[in-house]
Amino acid sequence: MNLSTDKQLQEIDAATLKQLLDRQQVRLIDVREPAEYAGEHIAGAELMPLSSFDPRKIPFEQNQRVVLQCQSGNRSSQAARQVLNAGFPQITHLNGGISAWKAAGYPTIVNKKAPISLMRQVQIVAGSLVLTGTLLGAFVSPWFLILSGFVGAGLLFAGISNTCMLARLLAKLPYNQRI
Repeated sequence: MNLSTDKQLQEIDAATLKQLLDRQQVRLIDVREPAEYAGEHIAGAELMPLSSFDPRKIPFEQNQRVVLQCQSGNRSSQAARQVLNAGFPQITHLNGGISAWKAAGYPTIVNKKAPISLMRQVQIVAGSLVLTGTLLGAFVSPWFLILSGFVGAGLLFAGISNTCMLARLLAKLPYNQRI
């Protein structure tokens, strides 16, 4: 059992989560966006997207630990901080997220008909904008290169801050809201 405590924020590893799920001693909350959840999720996980996350809506029950989970552990730790800031005494999140779960060899529920992942959508849109800005800058007016620079600056900010505004915008599109 691998647990580490940072004040009231606890991390749990995939093996421990699997044991708790098998014993039905945990309520697993997936804080990814609906399209991500629809594409793949851990069996029994409940969806509460970070974009509309409200700690007061978490169904806390006695004898059941609440564990937050996302793709890599970043968004679940953000949601966990929201839970702590809302006055709850402690919260746990899956260290490494669903990626660590899959790396440990545990199964997920996969839906091949789900929309493509938000990360791929971001790559497609950002790449299209950079290509368009570059081509228009080369053949129409150099002023169009500002578009490529703007997208590059956005990607740089996303990498440094680990917050992607384009992903947040794309997550709000109707086809990304379906589960």
